[in-house]
Amino acid sequence: MAKTYDFIIAGGGSAASVAAMRLVREFGFSVLILERGPRDTAKLMAYPAGYMKYLAREDFLEMHHTVPQPQLGGRGPIVPVAKALGGGSAVNAMVYMRGQREDYDGWAAHLGNETEWSYADMLPHFKGIEANTKFNNEFHGIGGNLRVSEPGHIADTTQDFLLAAQGLGHEFNPDFNGARQNGVGIMQHTYGQWGRYKERSDAKKAFLDPLSGDDRLSIVTGARVDRIVIENGRAVGVSYTRGGVSHTMHAEREVLVGAGTYNSAKLMMLSGLGPADHLREHGVDVVADIAGVGANLQDHHEVPVIATTKGKSGYFGEDKGWPMVRNGLQYLLFNSGPVTTTGIEACLFYDPDGGERPTIQLYCAPIVYLDRDVSSAKPTYGVTFTSCLLRPKARGSVRLRSANPDDQPLVNCNFFGHPDDLRLTLASLKVARQLLETEPFKSKIAEELLPGRAVQDEDSLTQFAGQTVKTNYHPSGSLRMGPDGDPMAVVDQRLRVRGVEGLRVIDCSIIPFIPSGNTNAPAMAIGSKAAAMIAEDHR
Repeated sequence: MAKTYDFIIAGGGSAASVAAMRLVREFGFSVLILERGPRDTAKLMAYPAGYMKYLAREDFLEMHHTVPQPQLGGRGPIVPVAKALGGGSAVNAMVYMRGQREDYDGWAAHLGNETEWSYADMLPHFKGIEANTKFNNEFHGIGGNLRVSEPGHIADTTQDFLLAAQGLGHEFNPDFNGARQNGVGIMQHTYGQWGRYKERSDAKKAFLDPLSGDDRLSIVTGARVDRIVIENGRAVGVSYTRGGVSHTMHAEREVLVGAGTYNSAKLMMLSGLGPADHLREHGVDVVADIAGVGANLQDHHEVPVIATTKGKSGYFGEDKGWPMVRNGLQYLLFNSGPVTTTGIEACLFYDPDGGERPTIQLYCAPIVYLDRDVSSAKPTYGVTFTSCLLRPKARGSVRLRSANPDDQPLVNCNFFGHPDDLRLTLASLKVARQLLETEPFKSKIAEELLPGRAVQDEDSLTQFAGQTVKTNYHPSGSLRMGPDGDPMAVVDQRLRVRGVEGLRVIDCSIIPFIPSGNTNAPAMAIGSKAAAMIAEDHR
């Protein structure tokens, strides 16, 4: 007789891993995780700097080519999403950022309450999973499984950035996840000491590996969930494909969807849950007409300012030839040096309009870097500032390409689909240029490569922004949470899918308004809160 489970989770990313860990270890349920990607990534990905070798490869990523964007001159930016156990935490640049208090209080207000999903409500979930190596206070915990620390190495260019930003009047901030977010400082990351070395602390290593040998948790990788099995209005299991063979598994209590913002929406629609007319277009039988499925897509996006330096600086060339050998030996022998950093060490949170609440996260990359599809600029000694818009007003969508589970969904990112998004981005480009003109940068900068000194007027800068805008890898919101009176809400505040029993969504798809910062930490907190609510409902 086939084994059954209390809960089946479609997807094995950051949120799913935390939820599974808590459901099994703390609440005693049995859980099956079905993950389409491999169980393990490359060994190199465990090193803090190792992810950079895989940025443009599809070993552990699924590349989504978004539909052509008229406001970007017909460009369709590429948005990679994770394809591995541990999800984004297994492949990302490891920045640990929660967002702002106002983000979560805004969620609670949207839901019509003052507590559920508020900052005060979410803070214990952030703290509970965290093992911070620097902070142990009202904002941070040290007893969780997730190692959180500062980079083991700081570049000279990063130091210059910290000083130049302060020269422009921005205060130094020692903790972006503390009392306030605004200011310039070093970002904390999800890596720390694992045995002898500083290594990536992904969701698999932090939350799933400690349960190895616990027969209440089963993990099947290489398994793409194609459909939620719904009988008499209730989700009772899933159908998945592994090695070309179709399987069906039964859930005793609930099916939990945690396949990521794009693929969670795709799975819902393939299962007959979504806008009825759209489903019928693709020959999918309508189980529940839920208008909001695939709507409300949000993502952080960024535009660069790039300059070269007069002398050697930053990390250019450190991953090739003798420098690579030297850095590798320093890491292996002494657990130090450039391998102990992701390379993106500092950022500035601020509002170009002068407000107290930041609207921009301006990153400093100590190298000339830009995606190949938007520029022919060659990597060299220099610096790249990217202005990431924290709360875009535009909304995109996820739709079915076809009823074939093999096909990726159609993603409309809609970058700059609202005029205010472009306005704030262009305003931040001016601040990035001011940083280049401020010491200690001013005397070290050789040339502004992009946009280039000739690009000054608003029309030219708008064209440049359209040509270079790219994702910050944080798609969210395609199955948004909302109050009973919200016709576009897909799940309620307990993450239950409207119109179907026994089905919840537990990943960043449920986010109504994207948090003001990197989304891996919020994903884990959502998974933690989801587990607590599920356990309470099934107590």
